[in-house]
Amino acid sequence: MAWGAACALAAAALPAGAASFDCRKARHTDEKAICADRQLSELDVQMATTYRLLSGLFAMGMRGNMGDAQLAWLDQRRACGSNKACLKKRYQERLDALQKIYDGIDKPL
Repeated sequence: MAWGAACALAAAALPAGAASFDCRKARHTDEKAICADRQLSELDVQMATTYRLLSGLFAMGMRGNMGDAQLAWLDQRRACGSNKACLKKRYQERLDALQKIYDGIDKPL
């Protein structure tokens, strides 16, 4: 099964339209915009699921690097505010970056 399909299946187990975080606790404009938009919520769940699955494959050093990159990405996402096009672009960029990390893993045939 392809990596993207596995992540999509894992994300599908979550409630429809639910973000990866508790929308009742959303404080920032980017979080509120994500909670208010089904497509952004789905991208958020897909990214969070992919990140969690992928970070579980690595030892602490690489996991730390991934965590640092995730925090930097969250700052970029937050800078989008409520701009949906900007938020969607940030999610696509992060998903692409996570896919590149996965593609770089040596996998058995």
